[in-house]
Amino acid sequence: MTIPVVDLAEFLSGDETRKQQFVQDLGKAYEEVGFVAVKNHGVPDELIANLYKYVQQFFALPTDTKHQYEIPELAGQRGYTSFGREHAKGFDAPDLKEFFQFGQTISDGEEVGEEYPANVTVREVPEFTPTLEAAYRNFEKSGTALLQAIALYLGLDENYFDQYVHNGNSILRAIHYPPIQNEPKSAIRAEQHEDINLITLLVGASADGLQILTKQNEWVGVTSLPEQIVVNVGDMLQRFSNNRLRSTTHRVVNPPRELWGTSRFSIPFFLHPKSGMSLACLESCIDEQHPKAYEDITAGEYLDERLREIGLKK
Repeated sequence: MTIPVVDLAEFLSGDETRKQQFVQDLGKAYEEVGFVAVKNHGVPDELIANLYKYVQQFFALPTDTKHQYEIPELAGQRGYTSFGREHAKGFDAPDLKEFFQFGQTISDGEEVGEEYPANVTVREVPEFTPTLEAAYRNFEKSGTALLQAIALYLGLDENYFDQYVHNGNSILRAIHYPPIQNEPKSAIRAEQHEDINLITLLVGASADGLQILTKQNEWVGVTSLPEQIVVNVGDMLQRFSNNRLRSTTHRVVNPPRELWGTSRFSIPFFLHPKSGMSLACLESCIDEQHPKAYEDITAGEYLDERLREIGLKK
């Protein structure tokens, strides 16, 4: 399945007609599919290549070395999480992956920084941490522009989300799905789920395997070109828009048998707002046909609830 493609350069062009067309194209895609591929996204190719290079170097480290960077009390929010710790909501079987998470760093002294644990620096791969930070800043910038378009589509001020994204609780997650050694119990590497956050930006996973569940209840593979990033709606934005924008169920399936011996790497950026942002359904998205679907909750309360459901928080 080819998901809709949008060009972020249109939104940033300075031409009002092109900008409004982008807003409509993005909004319509998020109402109908929940996923888009974005070209001219602003994240440099060289940075993406370096990101994958250093991520692969980290996961190639000995298991005992990686375990030094696993800090259980951080609930997977920073540093390393070992193989089989996380499961999808509603499923007991752990996903076949290990991952490393990098979070927000505050440089302007805003008090929200006290909520965030420090990032974990990997000594064995000196370029790993600075490359994660550079990628984080680039994804944050691109994600902010996309949320500006979403704000306009929802009838809000263009900069509505900016205050919540700046110093927000976004996460850059580097995932490694190791080679399959034995006949797997399931064809699924990461069980079906929806993302928790506002939007997710995913830069070229190094192997196929991502599938989304269509409105017709069929699983279809998502393909995007190397120069595109895939951006999908998360549950926070679906909630905020009272289901107008769709948080689409997706999963990662095992490759064909001849590729079992290969690793899969994937680096999603989960764009979260500050914990105090209200996710109360927008009044403009509520009417007789679409009654209010959710109780009021803040982003922080919702994140906490979901981390417990997927087994990262006790």
